[in-house]
Amino acid sequence: MSIEISIIVCTYNRDRYIYQTLERIARNVFPTERFEIVLVNNNSTDNTAAECKRFQTAYPSLNYRYVVENNQGLSYARNRGIKEAQGAVLVFLDDDSFVGQDYLQHLAEYLLRYPDADAFGGKITPLFESGRTPSWLGKWSYIWVSAIDLGNRVCLFQGKTYPIGANMGIKRTAVPAGGFNTALGRCKDNLMGGEEKELFNRIKARNGRIYYFPGIEVRHVIPEKRTTKTYIRQLAEGAGKSERLRTLGHSRAAYLSALFREGIKWAATLLLCIGYTLCARPGKGGMLAYFRWFVTKGLLTR
Repeated sequence: MSIEISIIVCTYNRDRYIYQTLERIARNVFPTERFEIVLVNNNSTDNTAAECKRFQTAYPSLNYRYVVENNQGLSYARNRGIKEAQGAVLVFLDDDSFVGQDYLQHLAEYLLRYPDADAFGGKITPLFESGRTPSWLGKWSYIWVSAIDLGNRVCLFQGKTYPIGANMGIKRTAVPAGGFNTALGRCKDNLMGGEEKELFNRIKARNGRIYYFPGIEVRHVIPEKRTTKTYIRQLAEGAGKSERLRTLGHSRAAYLSALFREGIKWAATLLLCIGYTLCARPGKGGMLAYFRWFVTKGLLTR
């Protein structure tokens, strides 16, 4: 039986989590001959390599391959994973995302029920390492911790919505030429993103169908540092810079359109701030404005 699903895990200096991430995949109640794990080490300088070797020793019967991608950057690592993978379906999980034992079985069932799916994403639940949920976290800031919950029904990602990299997948036949844009995406501690949005927009542009599958859920580790104002500022600036690069890569008109949309988002942010203040939760609104300010700064700064 040929491999159906390739799970691609790209990692950079996550020796604290990578073994558990891989072990959760290995413990799935799913035929081992039907899936593989492709681990792409993007020049980690910690004990990641040793942890990956420890996993291979513990699970020798799995289809598991470990490769090193020397070009630094998440987009390079993901593209290497696509090149190395043998499956018809490519699943991307973060190196600190934990799947349940039924993840692969649920995914296989969804793909049978929705054969028109070109790509997909699943529910991502934040697992705060501190055990405390940030006071500023709300519906409109949920995505800052790479979390997503569109409910318990299957639906399409439409409009400006798209899957999040901690838990997403693409059929090999639907991967756009060139894969992920290597001018975008995180690189070491640089928080610039945009590569996922750019890729899914290309799929949507050719009328591809991108589904939300609620049953393929992961718990995504959120370290304490990712809940600080410093991190939120860096995340926002990275988002603004990536949007600038992405839109200018198309045309100046696309960039001007992005600026116009940013103005609309500011109006919505101010309304939310007023609403949160009236509900005696000014901290949530204040953080939204803080985030928006630095997105705008990134969008305007060369």
